[in-house]
Amino acid sequence: MLGQEKLDRINALAQKKKTVGLTEEETIEQLELREKYLKAFRKNFKNQLDNVEIVYKD
Repeated sequence: MLGQEKLDRINALAQKKKTVGLTEEETIEQLELREKYLKAFRKNFKNQLDNVEIVYKD
């Protein structure tokens, strides 16, 4: 998973985009960080689903 520092940076860039806008470098950084975040999220979610065991009552 991404560290707290990178999550804070994603949030800071999102807030800046809403208020004053981003430079070209910041936009690229934001896209890269989002991609890393989504990749980590998908990996963790897949691991969760792989560990789910369905138990029937009968």
